[in-house]
Amino acid sequence: LIADEPTTALDVTTQAQILALIREIQRARHMAVLFITHDFGVVADIADRVAVMQSGRIVEQGPAAELLARAGHPYTRSLLAAVPGLTPPPAQPRAATEKIALEVSGLDKVFRTGGGLFGSGERVVHAVKSVSIAVKAGETVGIVGESGSGKSTVARCITRLVEPDAGRVVVGGVEFIGLSRRELRRNRKRIQMIFQDPYGSLNPRRTVGQLISEGPMVHGLDRDSALERARSLLELVGLDRRAIERFPHEFSGGQRQRIGIARALAMEPDVLVADEPVSALDVSVQAQVLKLLAEIRDRLGLTMVFITHDLRVAAQVCDSIAVMRFGEVVEFGPTARVFASPSHAYTRELMAAIPGRRLFGAAGHRAD
Repeated sequence: LIADEPTTALDVTTQAQILALIREIQRARHMAVLFITHDFGVVADIADRVAVMQSGRIVEQGPAAELLARAGHPYTRSLLAAVPGLTPPPAQPRAATEKIALEVSGLDKVFRTGGGLFGSGERVVHAVKSVSIAVKAGETVGIVGESGSGKSTVARCITRLVEPDAGRVVVGGVEFIGLSRRELRRNRKRIQMIFQDPYGSLNPRRTVGQLISEGPMVHGLDRDSALERARSLLELVGLDRRAIERFPHEFSGGQRQRIGIARALAMEPDVLVADEPVSALDVSVQAQVLKLLAEIRDRLGLTMVFITHDLRVAAQVCDSIAVMRFGEVVEFGPTARVFASPSHAYTRELMAAIPGRRLFGAAGHRAD
């Protein structure tokens, strides 16, 4: 059986179920399994032996327990060192503020699908139920949960990519839900989104410069100034300013996500909503993008809402965490408190399901 990244986009509980299923099938049928993954937590849970590839070559291989504990090749050690730990880093000193940059209250969204001539067979999904979250200026709040928990729907309702059925969304003192189309267009720059898929979220027919400068030009910035802003933002996210003439297909996944970040920043938003921005990236590129987001947040004083199913990532980038289940927030609090002493049974289940928890431990991996 060849399993090519079968758990990459899955939340921790579904991931654990798939891994258990593969092990069960393997034992029942006495099969060999070749498991392709960039997730070292998954490697620790399922692999007997590991082969590490770099630039098309196997640079190291051996028994999983031995290799993960005492990696010999520098590349393997760098990958292991990039695995996020479960202990949130010490809080960095920031300018104290009680100003609320984003306030969400009573947010509700119901999806209806199917049906027929007389409405028979209609399926109703209550995706978001009375969600209320307040985010202070300069703070990063994470929203975590299983697939289908409603976290991405919350993100889309906040940015009005999806129209909520009820509730309030206030960004910088402006009530977003009640805005007309014209008012929304004028105020949309206040809150911008970084999308999950770095391959599908960029128009392949447009150059990087066009992608980044389009929004500011729509809001009245002249072309030359918009392109100069695009060049500056490319430098800010770690890319060559001359890349504005290139097309998305000429970049790697990590570079495309940097372009997506630059495009969102071009609007000079007060709030940045990042929907699973690193889930499609390997651990080393993931670490680079997370570091970049933290640096940009601190440098520009941004407020962030960070959507993720990866609790290790949430531990490293979020000041506070909201845990969602079946459309509801079941736990909300400072990240350090939630990870050290989760109060809700569902949060504890999520923590217990994190792959590789035993090997990497609460503080993450320490490469020797």
